[in-house]
Amino acid sequence: MTRLRSRLQHRLNPLHIYCRLRTLGLTHSVATAMSRYYEHILYRRMLA
Repeated sequence: MTRLRSRLQHRLNPLHIYCRLRTLGLTHSVATAMSRYYEHILYRRMLA
């Protein structure tokens, strides 16, 4: 179970999301805005 949790923490990390968005071709500003939104709205609630 620890391995699954570790993998999910990595995949759901806002920085990982940002990198994947950049890989998809989004500009820096758009990827930053989306990953910040994700972090503030979703990620922090998942951690709570």
